[in-house]
Amino acid sequence: MTPVLKVLWEDWADRALGLPRYETPGAAGADLHANFGPSDREDGLMLHPMERRLVPTGLRFEIPPGFEVQIRPRSGLALKQGISLPNTPGTIDSDYRGPLGVALINLGTDPVRIQHGDRIAQMIVAPVVQADFALVEDLSETARGAGGFGSTGRR
Repeated sequence: MTPVLKVLWEDWADRALGLPRYETPGAAGADLHANFGPSDREDGLMLHPMERRLVPTGLRFEIPPGFEVQIRPRSGLALKQGISLPNTPGTIDSDYRGPLGVALINLGTDPVRIQHGDRIAQMIVAPVVQADFALVEDLSETARGAGGFGSTGRR
C-alpha cells in the first residue's frame, strides 16, 4: 500500500511551485523547492562558504504513523556547487506538524544564491520500526567483534 502524506500550505507560500514531486518514474526522492515569503522571493538568499541557513519550503506534512520523511541533499547541487545538508539525512517524524525548512550548508569555495523555486533537497518516505531495548550482561560473539571504524580494511 502506498502511504499518503497530507500536505498543508503555509498561508504565505507560493502554491504555483506545486507539491513535492518525483521527476522520473524510478526516482526514490521527491524534490523540494525553496519557497520564500513574498518579501524575499525576488532576491532569495546568498549562502556563503561554510554558512548554514534554514530555507523554507512553505509546506507542512502529516506523515502516517509507521513512516518518516528523510531529507537528503541533491547530488547535482552537491557536486556542482558544494551545497549539502549539515544533518543529512534529516528526519521528519510522523508526529511533527510544524513548517518544513531545509538546513543547507555551502561546503564550496564560492557564494551560492538560492533562488525562489530552486530545487534544494529531496525527500524520501521510509518505513520506521521502533525497537524494544533489553539490558543484558553480555553480547553474542561475532567474527568482527568490537572492531570499529575502518576495522574491516580498505578493500
